[in-house]
Amino acid sequence: MVDFEKNGGLVPVIVQDVDTNEVLMLAYMNEEALNLTQKTGYAHYFSRSRNKLWKKGESSGHTQEVKEILVDCDNDTILLKVKQNGPACHTGRKSCFFTNLQTGEVTMDKEKEIEYNFVDKLYHTLLDRKNANPETSYVSSLYHKGENSILKKVAEEAAEFCFAVKDNDKKEIIYEAADLAFHTLIALAYKNIHPEAILEELKRREGVSGIEEKKSRKK
Repeated sequence: MVDFEKNGGLVPVIVQDVDTNEVLMLAYMNEEALNLTQKTGYAHYFSRSRNKLWKKGESSGHTQEVKEILVDCDNDTILLKVKQNGPACHTGRKSCFFTNLQTGEVTMDKEKEIEYNFVDKLYHTLLDRKNANPETSYVSSLYHKGENSILKKVAEEAAEFCFAVKDNDKKEIIYEAADLAFHTLIALAYKNIHPEAILEELKRREGVSGIEEKKSRKK
């Protein structure tokens, strides 16, 4: 019996190559994800940033065939032994663990660029910038300065977008909308919220009156 209640409904999952025992990645499961994994034989996880279930490889085709499921002595951590089809990491590397924390050395085993949608790829790039040099990376410099600086830029870009719409300049509207979207994504990545979570919220509202939606927020 897996103890999902101990950590708020989620348990960490260590994923290991069944043939080599190499650790490929760390993810999280809720009870539904575990049930789907057992039912289908393919790894399913719960994304904390997107707030939804996902099947590993659903976009890239790099699925994980589950060969064995083990639970630790405290019943709060799962070990999956899998046959990994293609690279496990979104960067195209076999394992997500490729950077030496002490030396900064990167294992160069990248097989190929995985075709994710552009927004997902950009989101992961923004997450990577958290560990970049703030003197050479604009996004890293914003993260380094902190929340107030990030939000100030979002507000500035929102104002510039409004001015562009007011001026009725299509080229500037597109340009400023891109700036606003980019800085909004920076703020989301700062809070580890995947942009797909926003799309899911919009889907939830489909068919719901805007007036009723506003009323429900006030309750």
